[in-house]
Amino acid sequence: MIRGYCICLSRINMKSVNRNIILLFSILFITAAQLWAQPGSQRLKNEQKALEKQISTTKTLLEKSKKNTQLSLEEVNLIDRQVEYRERLLRNIDNQIRSSELKIEQKEGRIQELNAEIERLKKQYAELLLYAYKKRNKYGDLMFIFSAKTVEEALKRKLYLEKLAEIQQKQMRLIQQNTDLLKEEIKALDEEKKKQVELAGQKRIERAEIIKTKKEKEEIYKRFKEQEDELLRALKKQEEDKERLKQEIAAAIQKEIAAERARIEKARREAAAAEARRKAEEAKRNANTPTVEKEAPKKVEREFSLTAEAALIGENFASNKGKLPWPVEKGTITQNYGKNKHPSLPNVFTQNNGVDISTPKNANVLAVFKGEVTSVINIPGAGKVVIIKHGDYRTVYSNLQDVYVTKGSVVNTKTAIGSLLPNSAGDISVAHFEVHHVKGNSVSQLNPNLWIAK
Repeated sequence: MIRGYCICLSRINMKSVNRNIILLFSILFITAAQLWAQPGSQRLKNEQKALEKQISTTKTLLEKSKKNTQLSLEEVNLIDRQVEYRERLLRNIDNQIRSSELKIEQKEGRIQELNAEIERLKKQYAELLLYAYKKRNKYGDLMFIFSAKTVEEALKRKLYLEKLAEIQQKQMRLIQQNTDLLKEEIKALDEEKKKQVELAGQKRIERAEIIKTKKEKEEIYKRFKEQEDELLRALKKQEEDKERLKQEIAAAIQKEIAAERARIEKARREAAAAEARRKAEEAKRNANTPTVEKEAPKKVEREFSLTAEAALIGENFASNKGKLPWPVEKGTITQNYGKNKHPSLPNVFTQNNGVDISTPKNANVLAVFKGEVTSVINIPGAGKVVIIKHGDYRTVYSNLQDVYVTKGSVVNTKTAIGSLLPNSAGDISVAHFEVHHVKGNSVSQLNPNLWIAK
């Protein structure tokens, strides 16, 4: 009887172990999938916060623009950006809702599995107790042991009872563990459902805001159309100012390169003269000594090169691509680098050598990286312009009203270098920011969108 009973217990125990291993793997798989999805969920939340911040900034700038009866291009660009940000936010919320639905589906499946497992464990436990009762109902534990015919059989019965108690305890622990897991999953499911309800509410609000913003956009475009001739004239002047700015910046950078070359050449000549004097004095001292064949003079490297410190600054600047701070404390990019379609005038495009950032009126402009101020110039139509050298890179800040630095000043990251002019309507300011790379005599424009942090 003992042997048969132990075999039965062994079968029950092995089945339990196998099923629990399968369940454990399924739990690990689901948990791993949820952990894998978490970075994506956090990314969506971070993106939502960033978009909400941009919407708030743009809304503030728009409200200031609307106070002025004179329509400006900045107002049109701002309303365009506001629609774009709201549409992106709506897509973000949709993605979060889909992610939430997937989590709810996974958790509901997990709860079903746990419920089924708890029922199976309880049933197995009941069968175990019933089997033990049927086999031992005529004896107590001690009588069961002492009724053995031999000492060896008594020891086996004792071990059997201990094993039975151990299996029962394990089964109870498994039931409790699965019950605790079930409670956690139900709590997590309730939280996810609450989150989904909140997201659905945000989605309704955002849809209403998009409709409202698009109506405002239509009204602004209508006003813009009514003033088309006047705006075309203003646009032509802006393009002329931009071209003048481009030429002046190019000339200023070339002047800097020429000055740097002259400095290096002067240092080379002074070093060569000093070496010649040293050799003359040495020859005079050694006039009575036998002559020896002179070493051929080494070719002096005349190619323009950066000092070690300047090269290091440049390398650091390059390594911070995509991480540089904005040149203003807060704002919205209203015109990107390169070719831009006019927001309301058909078949009209503008070319931008940098980015234009709408920001509160007279806001301070900040250096995006440590460097040396190499030029401070005044350009009609672009206000004052500051150029900062970062090794073989240059950053350009224009449309300044006041400048706080002078040529030769060394600045750190986020040092205030000046304040902005108000725009034509006098309600907000627009910072113009450029990035250039200098290599030898060549200067190339770079896309600032790729350099500043998102």
